[in-house]
Formats: sequence, structure tokens, C-alpha cells
Amino acid sequence: MIEFFSSLPPYMQALAATLFTWGVTAAGAALVFFFKKINKNVLDAMLGFAAGVMVAASFWSLLLPAEEMCAELGFSAPAVLLFGFISGGAFLFAGDALLSRAAKRAENTGQRSRAAMLVFSVTLHNIPEGLCIGVAFASLAHGEGGAAFASACLLALGIGLQNFPEGAAVSVPLRREGVSRARAFFWGQLSGAVEPLAGVFGALLVVYVRALLPFCLSFAAGAMLYVVVAELLPESGTAENKSVAALFTLVGFAVMMLLDTAL
Repeated sequence: MIEFFSSLPPYMQALAATLFTWGVTAAGAALVFFFKKINKNVLDAMLGFAAGVMVAASFWSLLLPAEEMCAELGFSAPAVLLFGFISGGAFLFAGDALLSRAAKRAENTGQRSRAAMLVFSVTLHNIPEGLCIGVAFASLAHGEGGAAFASACLLALGIGLQNFPEGAAVSVPLRREGVSRARAFFWGQLSGAVEPLAGVFGALLVVYVRALLPFCLSFAAGAMLYVVVAELLPESGTAENKSVAALFTLVGFAVMMLLDTAL
């Protein structure tokens, strides 16, 4: 199975990986059918592990290969990496700012408007996550040593893990507001549907336009770190569970670091 998957074209690998992350989002959203309350320690552990994986991947799987590619292509590594990294973070920062303004306007509106805002917020963050996976697998086509196949798979796993509570974070609040279980699940899983599209687009873009790879890798790194700092760590680091989140963040970082440095 692994050999078959590794032999697929990069865009097919990206599609399969992002279909997996979408599936995990749907699994998280499906909790609305079984539980009224979700164990916070489990979610914090998953978020912490995902944060560790994404922080490690942002350097070893994204920024380091981007620097090596700049040297091969004759680009200025500091300029390309800085521009790409800041662009990735700025993209999500601008999106969050727009959402915050829209949310204030929707505070006194009906259930449908609040649901739409919640889904759109999570979907916005899933776009660069899908791009990250697509870029990671597409970089393998160019023989980038820092973006090994195993680390690309682990990156998809880490993003998938943090998508699980994201799916629940959409469906459970909607259920609390009186939305039916089926509709709450539908909106929860829909937030992850954009990842396969973004993943395939990112993979095709990098495969056919090699010169964009350093920028795309650094853009993905900036976007991932923004998600970690703005979303994952604050969400997992509650007063009661800081030690759980911190421990699993270290575990996730260590696993990703071990794979990247060993391979």
C-alpha cells in the first residue's frame, strides 16, 4: 500500500492526503451524533501534537528546502523566504480581521448567519493547510531532501489531527443553538471540503512552475505558524490542561524532527 501510494504522481498524493484530512474533519463533526460533551484532555492532546508537528514541519519540511531551492535557482534566500513567510501569515491575519468585522455585524443576526460565519472561519484556515500538504508532496518531485516522503505524510497526519477538533468545533456549537444533528454534521464536515481543492492546486502549481517552489514552501510555513500561534496553542492551553498540551506539543515536534533529520 505504501509503495503504491509513493509511486503516485504528486497531485494524486496530495489529493489522497487531503481527502484524508477532510475525512478526519468529518469524523470530528460526526461526534455530534454520539456525544453531548467531548473530553477536553483528548482534544488538547490532539491539538498539542498537531501544533508540534506543524512547527517542526515549518522549518525542516518547508523553510529549509526553500533555502536549498533558492541556492539552486540563484534566488536571494533571505528575500524569498522572508517575503513568502510574511505573506503566508499576512494572508490569514487579513482573513481573520475581515471575519472579526463580519462577526460583530452578525452578533445580533439569526442562527443561519452565525452558522455561516463559523463555517467560513474554519474553511479559511483550511485553505493554506491544504496548500501546505500539496506543496509538501509536490516538492518531492524535485528531489528535495528536506521534504522526505515520510515527513510529508506525517504533516498530513498532523493537519488531520487538528482538523478533528475543528470539525467538532463547528458541529457541536451549531447543535447547541438548536440545529439538527444532521445539519450540524453537514456544516462541520463542509469546512474541510476545501482542502482537497487547495492541495491539488498547490501540487500542480509547484510541479509545473518550479521557480515558485521556494516562495510556496515559505508561504506555507508562515501560514502554518500563524495557525499554530493564533488557533492551536490558545485553544489547547487552557488553565487545567497546559501540561497535557505542552507534553504532546513536544512529542509532535520530536516525531517530526526525528523523521526529517533521519530521512
